[in-house]
Amino acid sequence: YQRRVHGDSGSQVTMPHSYGYRAGTRYLFAKGFKNKGVPAPNTYLRVFKMGDIVDVKGDGSIHKGMPHKFYHGKTGIVWNVTKRAVGVEVNKLVRGKIIPKRILIRIEHVKHSKCRQSFLDRVVANEAVKQQAKKDGLKRSTKRAPAQPRKGGFLKKVNVVDLQPIPFAGIPV
Repeated sequence: YQRRVHGDSGSQVTMPHSYGYRAGTRYLFAKGFKNKGVPAPNTYLRVFKMGDIVDVKGDGSIHKGMPHKFYHGKTGIVWNVTKRAVGVEVNKLVRGKIIPKRILIRIEHVKHSKCRQSFLDRVVANEAVKQQAKKDGLKRSTKRAPAQPRKGGFLKKVNVVDLQPIPFAGIPV
């Protein structure tokens, strides 16, 4: 299908523009090298519970239950679990307002998010520090602190040698 530009004598022919549901997703939903084909069986064995934090990632090999391209890469909270799909609540910025959107996505296009993992690791580490401090009878702070500057120091017995440039060194005269 080709369309002619209005007002032209027919010398210039352009391709039609597409505004379809999956427009502009040539690389977005493409699978990587040696990762093509159907998903592994463990994709279907993952357990999702209400309140889980998940990442929406559209799988191009499964067309059913695929989210719109806007939601690809977004993180949301599971609010509904069905036999083959999960309901995910995702925030969307519309005209300056953040609107919570509830979308249904098949489990092939959803994975558990690791965004809270560092927080959970820190909670476990803090509890261990508190237990050790209680046993030792000390007070320990579990607050995060920014990286401090490195300690300064002095150099002892340093031989300082002044270097002078040699005129025209390395230049053929």
